[in-house]
Amino acid sequence: MAVLMLNATYEPMHVISLRRAVALLALERAQLVETSGRVLRSPSLAIPEPLVIRLRHPAPAPRRWHVPITRTAILLRDEDTCQYCGAQPGRHELTVDHVIPASRGGQWTWTNLVTACKACNAAKGNRTPEEAGMALRRPPGKPRFGQAVPLRGGRLHPAWRPYLWT
Repeated sequence: MAVLMLNATYEPMHVISLRRAVALLALERAQLVETSGRVLRSPSLAIPEPLVIRLRHPAPAPRRWHVPITRTAILLRDEDTCQYCGAQPGRHELTVDHVIPASRGGQWTWTNLVTACKACNAAKGNRTPEEAGMALRRPPGKPRFGQAVPLRGGRLHPAWRPYLWT
């Protein structure tokens, strides 16, 4: 189980293990913000299971999250939705499309890759969306902290949403 750790100013910092979160709480370096409702017990301690904790004292800002650009990450960022027509045919039917085609200098970057269904990818072909008369539903970009959590392999717990910049 993972726990969202916030800075003293409620800025999201990291996703940490349950064991690390309990240690920070036991050492009184952090305080509980959200719990799951269950209780963790040891012979000498009973503590609510944390979902979100907050450091008691400010810490240096975390480094920017680096998320590798992969097909899976692009699909997750775009929520398994074609960015041209809005269809959700399933992951196996979606492709990764270069907004500026690779043959015209388009690179494998967060701002140049979108999810497209096979039909839209074929219709767009070797053209830009403007040339093909196809508008993007939203501009592609690098994921922010809240979007990066699931891309890095973590699961985004619903209790974390109010604390993430999404």
